[in-house]
Amino acid sequence: MSFERNKYPKVAISDVIREYLPVAKEKLGSLSFVFLSTVAVSVIGGIIVPLYYKQFFDLLTQNSDKTVIVPALLKILITILLLNIFNVSFYRLYTYFMIRFQTHVMARLRHIGFEYLLGHSYIYFSNNFTGSLTQKVNRFSRSFERITDRFFYEIIPILIKIIGISIVLWYVNPILTGIIFVWFVIYLIMSVYFARWKLPYDIKYAELESRATAALSDSVSNHTTIQLFNRYNLESLIFGVANTNHTKAMAKRWHISNVIDGVQAGLNIAIEFLIFFYAIKFWGLGMISVGAFVLIQMYIIGLMHDLWGSSRILRDLYESFADAKEMVEIMKLEHEIKDAPDALPIKVSTGRIDLNDVKFDFNKDIAVLNGIDLHIEAGERVALIGPSGAGKSTLVRLLLRMYDIKGGSIVIDGQNIKEITQGSLREAISFVPQDPILFHRSLKDNIRYGKTDATDEEVIEAAKLAHCHEFISSLPNGYDTFVGERGIKLSGGERQRVAIARAILKNAPILVLDEATSSLDSHSEILIQEALDILMKGKTVIVIAHRLSTIRKMNRIVVLENGNILEQGSHEDLLAKNGLYAKLWSLQSHGFIK
Repeated sequence: MSFERNKYPKVAISDVIREYLPVAKEKLGSLSFVFLSTVAVSVIGGIIVPLYYKQFFDLLTQNSDKTVIVPALLKILITILLLNIFNVSFYRLYTYFMIRFQTHVMARLRHIGFEYLLGHSYIYFSNNFTGSLTQKVNRFSRSFERITDRFFYEIIPILIKIIGISIVLWYVNPILTGIIFVWFVIYLIMSVYFARWKLPYDIKYAELESRATAALSDSVSNHTTIQLFNRYNLESLIFGVANTNHTKAMAKRWHISNVIDGVQAGLNIAIEFLIFFYAIKFWGLGMISVGAFVLIQMYIIGLMHDLWGSSRILRDLYESFADAKEMVEIMKLEHEIKDAPDALPIKVSTGRIDLNDVKFDFNKDIAVLNGIDLHIEAGERVALIGPSGAGKSTLVRLLLRMYDIKGGSIVIDGQNIKEITQGSLREAISFVPQDPILFHRSLKDNIRYGKTDATDEEVIEAAKLAHCHEFISSLPNGYDTFVGERGIKLSGGERQRVAIARAILKNAPILVLDEATSSLDSHSEILIQEALDILMKGKTVIVIAHRLSTIRKMNRIVVLENGNILEQGSHEDLLAKNGLYAKLWSLQSHGFIK
């Protein structure tokens, strides 16, 4: 089973907007203030202030008494000053609310993306790179910032200015208004055309950037393997290919942007020439004043400045869509494992587990489990053994609903696990994996993960039972020591003991151990086995083991091969049968399969 790109649902711009709007509405007050402020600032700075400059220069060119003109000029100048001060001050306040609005929404979007992403299944994460997924979550929120920046800081002001300037210039000279309007329409059409032309390249760029990031993350997270096998050249080649493809896509986008900028420059030159060509003619005919010249110049310069970025604005909007698109695809992809609509929390009274004709496959051609019937009594200790690929780990993951079965049922104390909530199911099961992964947090936090409200004393007691208190106490920072990414600062045995301490603290009624002592030395194994014997009392226990010496005390041993139960019974019973278990036992030396 895999999740390639063609498995994702198609996402349009409207889908991205639908994800953003509900969160934006949470700050409706700030959003409304920002919108009204944008309109006010645009009208005052872009339309009203230039009108006062027109009055100023019209008055300046009059042949009236200077003793009358100078006070009038100063009055206009002070009015312009006050309007500009108001605009600057109001803009700061408006920016303050914009920051509050954007930071809240961006944080919420990151959290929404994070929560939905974690809801995907074990298989999904097995088929996707961690670095790539992390980048998609971050892009999702950053794209909102870019979109709102463009909308409030640029798109709204441009529309306000176009409408206001058209109205004002209509009274100055309708022909000039018509020229500006036609120019604006042509400019807008070309900007939209170029932005749509560039969109596929933006989407491809985002995809290749995610691949390059994934390749980088994959190599960095496996740096020890690279060192041990001396495969620097191979990894450099793999990353080099991804990086080269990403660079080519980036260069392609930049070349397209360069072409677009050239076309825009040509349009700006044309409008400036046409406006002043006709303005000179109208001035010569006495149809417009010198102040009108200044007004037109200010309007045209302002519009050219704003519209010069219009294509960039649209490109940024499309790029932001391309960046957000990948995360929205993930959010529109239904979770593979879902709770039933009427799912209830599980109630574990005894811990009996029944697997009834359980079937599972990753694809229709390869069956992993072929109708498993297994009934585990309350408090029984059952070991699962068999060759690699027999289905042992798959069976445990089905019990935890990391996968969903394809046929049959799994029942705990009479409750089908498909009819109970996943959260309560996993709370009822303590799982210790063969290779435990720890958070880059303190040892105390990692152990307390088994019971988040545990006291420090309970954490220490669990650590003592798991025999990790000794090595923790020897560390300079003790239980406050950070373990590094994935617990890399600890040895394999130390990580295993921390994981066991976590399970001891959780104290769930069902316990699953997947080679829980495989990373321990002989002395530690003896100590841990004692702790596990205490932990297993009164619990239903499933143990996956290759080291057969660790399971001799199990109530029952179930031997799996090729997705079928081949034989089951106690250690002595299976040896007497002289089947696969007896063969595996005979091949062992000091508890290991040769």
